[in-house]
Amino acid sequence: MSVPQGWSEAALGDVCRIISGATPKTGESLFWGGDVRWLTPNDLSKDRSQTLSGGERSLTTAGYLSCSAGTFPAGSVIVSSRAPVGYVAIAGAEMCTNQGCKTAVPPEFIDSKYLYWYLLAAKPDLNARASGTTFKEISSKRFAETRFHWPPLDEQRRIVDLLEDHLSRLDAAVDSLRRALRRADAMVVSSLAAQVTGKRECWSSSTVGAQAEVIQYGSGAKCDARATETDVPVLRMGNIKDGALVWGSLKYLPADHDDFPKLLLQPGDLLFNRTNSAEHVGKAAVFDSDCVASFASYLIRVRFHTEVLPAWANMVINSPMGREYVGSVVSQQVGQANVNGTKLKAFPLPLPTRDEQDRRIKEHSEVLASRARLRSTGDAAISRAVGLRRSLLAAAFSGRLTAAGPDWSEPPEMISA
Repeated sequence: MSVPQGWSEAALGDVCRIISGATPKTGESLFWGGDVRWLTPNDLSKDRSQTLSGGERSLTTAGYLSCSAGTFPAGSVIVSSRAPVGYVAIAGAEMCTNQGCKTAVPPEFIDSKYLYWYLLAAKPDLNARASGTTFKEISSKRFAETRFHWPPLDEQRRIVDLLEDHLSRLDAAVDSLRRALRRADAMVVSSLAAQVTGKRECWSSSTVGAQAEVIQYGSGAKCDARATETDVPVLRMGNIKDGALVWGSLKYLPADHDDFPKLLLQPGDLLFNRTNSAEHVGKAAVFDSDCVASFASYLIRVRFHTEVLPAWANMVINSPMGREYVGSVVSQQVGQANVNGTKLKAFPLPLPTRDEQDRRIKEHSEVLASRARLRSTGDAAISRAVGLRRSLLAAAFSGRLTAAGPDWSEPPEMISA
């Protein structure tokens, strides 16, 4: 990237003092809980505020003197150098960090906020120059080599004011979109609750077990992510989302596996997630595809008699009423929640006529379609906002940011070494 006229350019380490961090011996109680403020990448990830004045832990003077952590003054800019690379914050007080951070102490002619936004914009470059096998890390040397360019101090502050104004309005728009998406999700939950509980005095009461023709656990065979044209996709718990099946991250079994054809799915089979986290256990979806597929052992297949439409049972299971039943019978096993086949058989199933089931399924499908349209529009807008944010940052550090917004006539370049 060319440096705008009147701006200066140098390696970051030639402009700012670069300070690395360190960690005292963790098992020594005398080193911890004192007055020396100490920050880690974990602190930066949990609190994304622009300015931080300390982390979850602090050091005693003895702990600070026992390691090579260097203190730096308020106004210094801290960057996580690993796990992951690129979180940025301004120090709100004198402090130090662990070895997972690098800190740039700016001279008087560099505004701290200007440096903060510059290093945020430089995150792709920092990541590209990081190295490591277990996790990527950018060394002090490479961090100091980061190309840095800056205008006079008054212009730095003007850029920061404009940038924060533009970004605050962009962030407000994104927050509004996300609130709308959350309202759409709440609308679906409300629709489910209304559809499966209305006019129940006219309905008969049954259970999943009483209305099931087949209740069957899936395949426990080890699947492979690689596949040939004839291999059979095996649906797993991650393939159930929002009451429907998603066909990503599939694994496969050979078509001649011993589990087939016994465990091949048929259209209308309901898949119940019997083991997962407490939040996701008990979710369900209906297999409505003509393709050949099977299902894994963490799922239970239910095939209903003709009196029950599978989509109706799916609505009941995923409704607030269904979630309440799951919560009442779930058991914890080695960190995961479980609802076994016996408990699934006892799942309460309100049973209106097939015509009434069909009507309510169609009404709820309209709500789902509305949410899908909103999600599509909202996700596209949020994706565009992410791109606009990058463009704003790039424009800010190429001298093209104005009160009206950046000059969009040319594709903005990202900061690079």
